[in-house]
Amino acid sequence: MKHLLAIIDSIGCALVLLWRSAKHLGTLPRQFPRFIEQCYLIGYTSLPIVTILLFFIGCVLALQSGYSMENFGAKQFIGTLVGLTMARELGPVMVAILVAGRVGSAITAELASMKVYQEIDALVTMNIPPERILVLPRLAAILVMMPVLTIIADLCGWFGGALVSQFTHSISVDSEAYFTALKAYMKPHDITDGLIKAEVFGFVIVLVCCHIGLSTRGGPREIGASVTKAVVTSLILILVLDYFVTKALLLAT
Repeated sequence: MKHLLAIIDSIGCALVLLWRSAKHLGTLPRQFPRFIEQCYLIGYTSLPIVTILLFFIGCVLALQSGYSMENFGAKQFIGTLVGLTMARELGPVMVAILVAGRVGSAITAELASMKVYQEIDALVTMNIPPERILVLPRLAAILVMMPVLTIIADLCGWFGGALVSQFTHSISVDSEAYFTALKAYMKPHDITDGLIKAEVFGFVIVLVCCHIGLSTRGGPREIGASVTKAVVTSLILILVLDYFVTKALLLAT
């Protein structure tokens, strides 16, 4: 119960942080260099692990589903299964989990260190709102990069599934049939639904990690505890929100 209340408290404080950051939206054009730097840190540096992991997830998905669908004489629909699963669910969720672990932890550690060593207090003393230069550029950058990473993840998963389907002897579905099945049942809203999920997850990751980082007190031990708390809270919220966002998107279609 205590952990649940802590998560609810983090959500409320993150929403307050969002409101404070939104008041400085007009200053975003002047922070373009910070925005580009965060796009590089969030997007480009996360690209290798996203491509490798999602490629092999697509391979495993095709391998597992191929053997099962072979028993029902439906192996020609492997492309459909892999395509829809990657676009609607695995792509955005796995990208969000990777970003939470890799980028969210870094954001929390950096802001927590600044708070512990009174750099945040120095900004406040100089009448510089921390939300303007520390939160807003990160929030804008993750909202731009999450869809990009998700699209790349989907493509990697699709091609991984195609390779396994073609070169696994017991499945042996050629790439043309694989992508024909993928395109036949893939609708534009399947891809856009995944991108909407990615935006929601990215939004939550930055707000939660920034809030926990900025509210850290103590010393090095508390910085480590804040990083752990931020990552765990982000992962829980990603999986919980995944259900509710999926439900809302299904009702909307």
